[in-house]
Amino acid sequence: MDVDAASDECNAVLDEVAGAVIADRSFLETVLTGLLAQGHVLLEDVPGTGKTLTARTMATALGLSFKRVQFTPDLLPTDVLGTNIFNEQERTFEFQKGPVFANVVLADEINRAPPKTQSALLEAMEEGQVTVDGDTRTLPEPFFVIATQNPVEQEGTFPLPEAQMDRFMVKSSIGYPDEEGELELLRRRAGRTTQSPTVQQVLDPDSVDELRAVPETVRVESDLLSYMTAITRATREDYRVEVGVSPRGTQRLFETSRARATLFGREFVTPDDVKEVALPALAHRLVLTPDATVENVEKRDVIQDVLDETPVPTVEQPA
Repeated sequence: MDVDAASDECNAVLDEVAGAVIADRSFLETVLTGLLAQGHVLLEDVPGTGKTLTARTMATALGLSFKRVQFTPDLLPTDVLGTNIFNEQERTFEFQKGPVFANVVLADEINRAPPKTQSALLEAMEEGQVTVDGDTRTLPEPFFVIATQNPVEQEGTFPLPEAQMDRFMVKSSIGYPDEEGELELLRRRAGRTTQSPTVQQVLDPDSVDELRAVPETVRVESDLLSYMTAITRATREDYRVEVGVSPRGTQRLFETSRARATLFGREFVTPDDVKEVALPALAHRLVLTPDATVENVEKRDVIQDVLDETPVPTVEQPA
């Protein structure tokens, strides 16, 4: 699959999902960019804005298997990964797969579960495998986690550990629709007999695998590599930041930039690609100083300031 074909497939998926989810196109593009870059997506917003619907319809449009895990304070790691069950007839233990064994896993309200259960996804997200009772089992390909969380100020939430936050390729927020969008929500509901909208399958698992391989062919000029490095290193020197973007984060910025270029049908990355993905790819990786936290400094504002202050290279577009 070449870049043009990949862009067409991506836009067909976005068009299908947009028929069910009332959200800005840029939000849906961010979610799909996370998939293209072979990463995972974290969505943070208040309940009822369409996070779960986005995950379910995206999985359906991509033709991938889908499982939803509702994270709660009493959820155990084995409830996510699976466990060995004793078979009385065979007198042996059999592994019963947990919901993590799917192409798309929705970890709904992930920050309502304690850290021990949250971290059960760490190996799955990083290695594409899980280890239960000493046995390592490979997860289906492709494997993609969409986690949702409520704002940390809400009661009954446990902030995600920094190590787990760093495993998410991008973090985004769907937000409330504008007035016209909310009216359109009601018009669509009036036009169907079911509460939730449905979408049609656009791709299949093999096509998704081919799609995710395309960004690896996208070119990145050396000046842009320096630009990306300058952005992430600047976060480590900002007085409001205690822990800046890690080298892993620099690599994720590179990967998401290539994925965005693919989404728009280009065989090369531009500075605009880098700037567009920097906020969702980097902001959640920052740890602010206590003073900045008390002063309600937003992580996205820190990244935006860094972007404003970092010189943008002039890169000639390849012929």
